[in-house]
Amino acid sequence: MRKILTNRWFKFAVVGLLYSLWVVWLENYWWLIGLAIIFDIYVTQKVHWAFWKKKNPPGGKQTKVVEWVDAIIFAVIAATFIRMFFIEAYTIPTPSMEKSMLVGDFLFVSKTSYGPKIPNTPLSFPFVHHTMPMTKNTPSYLTWIENDYRRMAGFGKVKNDDVVVFNFPEGDTVATNMQTQSYYYLVRNYGRERVWSDKRTFGDIVSRPVDKQENYIKRCIGIPGDVLEIKDGQVYVNERPQTPIAGIQYDYIVTTNGISINRKTLEDIGISRSDQQAFNGTQFLFPMTDEQVQKIEKLSNVTSVKRVNMAAGNWDHNIFPFSEKYPWNVDNFGPLEIPKKGQTVDLTIDNLPIYHRIIETYEGHKLEVKDNTIYIDGKAATQYTFAMDYYWMMGDNRHNSADSRYWGFVPEDHIVGKAVFIWLSLDKEKGFPANIRWKRLFSFVH
Repeated sequence: MRKILTNRWFKFAVVGLLYSLWVVWLENYWWLIGLAIIFDIYVTQKVHWAFWKKKNPPGGKQTKVVEWVDAIIFAVIAATFIRMFFIEAYTIPTPSMEKSMLVGDFLFVSKTSYGPKIPNTPLSFPFVHHTMPMTKNTPSYLTWIENDYRRMAGFGKVKNDDVVVFNFPEGDTVATNMQTQSYYYLVRNYGRERVWSDKRTFGDIVSRPVDKQENYIKRCIGIPGDVLEIKDGQVYVNERPQTPIAGIQYDYIVTTNGISINRKTLEDIGISRSDQQAFNGTQFLFPMTDEQVQKIEKLSNVTSVKRVNMAAGNWDHNIFPFSEKYPWNVDNFGPLEIPKKGQTVDLTIDNLPIYHRIIETYEGHKLEVKDNTIYIDGKAATQYTFAMDYYWMMGDNRHNSADSRYWGFVPEDHIVGKAVFIWLSLDKEKGFPANIRWKRLFSFVH
């Protein structure tokens, strides 16, 4: 048996088969040329591929340094391959998904659930997203090779209520001094001229390819073809209330009889210190789930608990599609149909704000409006057919989430993967070992 396992033809057959299966999955058969390299590595051995090793070292053994280099190179290649095509580690940086996902959760994101994307920029530094370590703005990638969007076969498609990791749709342009803010939000609120000229405040303005835009994690509320509407904070999909999710929370104004609520009591209920905001001596603002509301209402010094709700018609100009023709806000929004690949819609001046970014940015057409006539690629257009599917993403922390209500649709080419498994969870407000959330370790994402 040992003789078979060490036989060079057997090794070539096993590695060649695995490689061929990967090429079939990739659906790019030019890569079959790589079988010649594998054949030479295991059978003919004419080319010295491992150039960092001595070909015939004295005594047949490599030095310890070379062995370490060999191990590191193998580990980097293997980990990069796994991260690119199978699974990637991710951490929750903000409270936008609380209480379903908590700040400090470390999780694995499955690339195979929806099919891994072929990298737009394959020439990049390993294990780094968009900026080189120990630098402020140095890109970690080269744009010498840029691939068009293509996704390999996956186990399924994005479904309603999946927890999804995706590239931030408005992350194509970034103000380097305010990378946590949308560039387009900054332009709406400060003006394009100031954002570009005031480098001390906003920094340089840079562009990034799709796969190097920031990673966000939200829950998929609407899939292609769904009609979404929000009424007084309640999400409706195709006129049906969204399936209840235990972790969803809203902001509540809590009024007491003048006696403040004990901080330890709030922490026991599950309201972190960073979420404890006081208006005055008797009123407080807490993001809470239904279960937490019931516990707060039982406290003897609490006189009322009222959910925050922005009334319908009270337009927030930072809410998509940023037009007074659609006077929507975070609590009252829509109805809005999620675009579907192959679907054709009538285009008008009134509904153009909804589809403008899809046509111009996501699907790469030249869009102009002259004398109330819409031109796409220089031709007058009254209709448009979508080239991609789109999705609607929202955070479970409904009043504390920068999501599709603020920047619109998520194109299919921005989808990274599905959040599936929490392997570690640390509470930033506590010290070791009390900071370990033992109940969340090795749990699945719902």
